[in-house]
Amino acid sequence: MGFDMESLSEATSGAVGALVSTTILYPLDTCKTKYQAEVSDHHQQKYRNISDVLWEAISTNQVLSLYQGLGTKNLQSFISQFVYFYGYSFFKRLYLEKSGAKTIGTKANLIVAAAAGACTVLITQPLDTASSRMQTSAFGKSKGLWKTLSEGTWKEAFDGLGISLLLTANPSIQYTVFDQLKLRLLKGKLSNKTGTESSPEALSAFSAFVLGAVSKCIATTMTYPAIRLRLYSFILP
Repeated sequence: MGFDMESLSEATSGAVGALVSTTILYPLDTCKTKYQAEVSDHHQQKYRNISDVLWEAISTNQVLSLYQGLGTKNLQSFISQFVYFYGYSFFKRLYLEKSGAKTIGTKANLIVAAAAGACTVLITQPLDTASSRMQTSAFGKSKGLWKTLSEGTWKEAFDGLGISLLLTANPSIQYTVFDQLKLRLLKGKLSNKTGTESSPEALSAFSAFVLGAVSKCIATTMTYPAIRLRLYSFILP
């Protein structure tokens, strides 16, 4: 097969969208990560909830430290989403071409998404490890990407790889749910207008946002225990 420009376009759009959302939500993500990391330490615990992390940053004039590791996280997020979207779109289109089917079923969708997710994890795991360690560093004490990685071995950079591979189920579930909801929504809209069962190609921006949020909530809820275990593997000795 030649170079897939459609997959490239979808991958670029997905990666840019991930970059924007990661930047906007990063302070909240830092608060969540630091809180979860401390909950795992039974020797000392000063945060009762996520808001305590935010208050500490404000009261110590370290608000900008909520962005520590943002560059690494953005790099990881951009590469991760680009690889995932490209792989997912490419494998999905390849499946449809080879099978002759007009739509992809739930089982095939899960397999395609898991394959794309596994490729993504293998490429971006060191960046994920580094960004998590930066976020859980004391405010104002975070180190740069290269120094964070060079302080440990490459084996340590891939800490939690097994759990991360298990968590490929998260985007698999997310995009399978999204695709199935999208298909039903578009079919329903077209049926109301024309009485046919053929499906248009596009969602409105608002509909895409809502379906994306719903599918992400479902995927996160189902895989949350593994998400916590992955964080512990990054920060615990």
